[in-house]
Amino acid sequence: MITSSEPGSFPWAVLAERHPVLIQQVRDAFPLAPAQHAALDALLAEATEGVIGPLGADAHDRERWAAWGQGYFGRSWFDVPFLWAESYFYRKLLGALGHFTPGPWQGIDPFGPFKAAELAGKLVDEELAALDELAGQPADVQAPALLAGSLWGNRADLGFRIDSGGAHESTAAGSDSRLVTDESARLWALLPTGGAATVHLVADNAGRELIPDLVLVDHLLHSERAADVVLHVKPHPYYISDATMSDVIDSLRRLTHAPAAGYAAEIGRRLWAATAAGRLTVRAHEFFCAPFPYSAMPDALREQFAAATVTVLKGDLNYRRLVGDQLWPPTTPFAERTAYWPGPVAALRTLKSDVITGLDRDVLAALEASGEAWRTSGTHALVQVDARSR
Repeated sequence: MITSSEPGSFPWAVLAERHPVLIQQVRDAFPLAPAQHAALDALLAEATEGVIGPLGADAHDRERWAAWGQGYFGRSWFDVPFLWAESYFYRKLLGALGHFTPGPWQGIDPFGPFKAAELAGKLVDEELAALDELAGQPADVQAPALLAGSLWGNRADLGFRIDSGGAHESTAAGSDSRLVTDESARLWALLPTGGAATVHLVADNAGRELIPDLVLVDHLLHSERAADVVLHVKPHPYYISDATMSDVIDSLRRLTHAPAAGYAAEIGRRLWAATAAGRLTVRAHEFFCAPFPYSAMPDALREQFAAATVTVLKGDLNYRRLVGDQLWPPTTPFAERTAYWPGPVAALRTLKSDVITGLDRDVLAALEASGEAWRTSGTHALVQVDARSR
């Protein structure tokens, strides 16, 4: 089980360095009241130098977190499971700002200014304009391009590029050395044109990552690889930039309000229509903000995923929760760690943490010999698929 107890490790850096910086960024982004500053001061001291304390007596979910954190309270944040500590930090940050308390700050997204700035930026303009290169291209050219765009998230310029010959720097097997594992062919085999599939997509980040996810969703629907798509987002702000329903709305507006003659606006209008027709639905189960792996998902969520032709999980946190946030031997089969999932499941992930499964021994040896921080730097990615029906 991964903890943050080793100084200099990636989990240690998140708790000791990233979280204090985030608290300061939130202070700078909002005109906070004295009580909110005091609550942030207390959280900073507790999370970096103190021990884990329970939620306040008036917290609506105090009993839930008391059960979830049994055995952790009174201990250093660095000595409990990393996944749990990260999740609880964000819950406490929201509480410090009054996100769940009736009043003027209820429902305010503390990460909203960062998300809005990214979504309004010139880079998004450039990435939406790059979609014009795909307009009129056949589906078999668009598919790998858009899958790569979704995979790499905010490196979408790499995902949407098409050379003069119409071939794409795609996730085709062996074509991209940055892909430590590429099983995209298995994913497309689950989604033949006209197959009337039901696809569930569990989103990761908002902004420049959510837009290419939505563009991929449009491709699945428009090319008739999917009859309908269910998009899963967080029920409230989480992990700085994780997508909520508000972020979906903002991203759809960004697409729809792109230059009218461009392909991005056409995609936005199709997605808008797909929601009205019920072909694209958005759900936000509370378990998506729970501090546990997906093997502990409640039955109601399990039943939703069981109805899918395939569930696609985006991003690093979803991967950690999918396979378990532990230091597995990297060659542990992906399908071994996902055997509990109620149907076919795929992971699209840019590597930003230590957890990894499903690597070929020779690939692993080459990565280890490279001297790069390939597990955590965001320079490598994977597409892994467990196509078995349960």
